[in-house]
Amino acid sequence: MSTAQTLALGAVAGFTIFIGLPMGRMQSVSPQVKAFLTATATGILLFLFWDVLSQAVDPVEAALNAKTWGRFAGVTSIALGGFVVGLMSLVYYDGWMKARQRKAMLGPGAASVAEFSRQHRPGLSPAEWLSVFIATGIGLHNFSEGLAIGQSAAQDLKSLALVLVIGFGLHNATEGFGVVGPLAGEAQPPSWRFLGLLGLIGGAPTFVGTLIGHSWTSENLSIAFFTLAAGSILYVVIELLNVCRTFGSKKLTAWGLVLGVVLGFATDFILVASGV
Repeated sequence: MSTAQTLALGAVAGFTIFIGLPMGRMQSVSPQVKAFLTATATGILLFLFWDVLSQAVDPVEAALNAKTWGRFAGVTSIALGGFVVGLMSLVYYDGWMKARQRKAMLGPGAASVAEFSRQHRPGLSPAEWLSVFIATGIGLHNFSEGLAIGQSAAQDLKSLALVLVIGFGLHNATEGFGVVGPLAGEAQPPSWRFLGLLGLIGGAPTFVGTLIGHSWTSENLSIAFFTLAAGSILYVVIELLNVCRTFGSKKLTAWGLVLGVVLGFATDFILVASGV
C-alpha cells in the first residue's frame, strides 16, 4: 500500500470526528437535555479510558508473564510516566489559568469576568475550555489509532487497514459528539471556526499517527500515547462529572452515562466482529 493511499485512509478515519461537532451549536436546549448530553459525552470518555488503558497494560502484562524483568521495568515506567503527565499536566494548567484569572480580577484595575475574557486571548468560556480538554485527550487517543492504521498498511495488510479505518471512523464520529457535549445549549453558540479547531485537535492526530506508523513502529511510543490519553481523559471525566452534578438530575445523568458507554462498546465490537 502506497504512502498516499495510507495517508488517505488516516485522513478519512480522522475526518469523521467532524460529523458530531455541529451539535455544539444546538440552541434552546433545556437543562435536562443538556444534562443528558453531557452525561453521554462522559460515558463515551469512560469507555475510551478503559480502552486506552487496556491497550497500554497489555505489553506490561506480556513482559510480566514472560518474566523479562528489564522489559517489564521499562514499559511500566513509560506507562506510569505517561499517565501521570497526561493527568497532572491538565490539573496544573487548570490551576494556573484560575490563578491568573483571580489575579487579574483582584489586582489593581481589577477587571470583570467578561472584560478579563476580552483582554486575555483566547477568552474561552469554561464550557469551551472543557471541550478543548476533551478534544486533547481524544486527540492523544486517536494518534495511537493512527499508528495502528499506519503499521497495518506498512505490512501490506490492506484488509486489516480498511477495517481499522471503518472502526476508528465510527469511533471518531461518536467522539465528536462527546467533544461538543458541554457546549450544547450555551447562551453564545460556538463559532464554526472554533468547532473546526476542536475537530483538528481531536482528529488530525489520527492522520499524523498514520504517517508515523507507516514509516516507523515503536511499541514504547504506543504505550506512551495510550497512557497520556488515559490521564487526560480521566481529568476530563472528573470535570464532566462535576458539571453533571450541577444539573441535579441523577436519573438523566445515569441514563446518559449508560448510552455513552454503550455507544463506545458498540463501535468497538465492529472491530472485534471483523477479527481485528
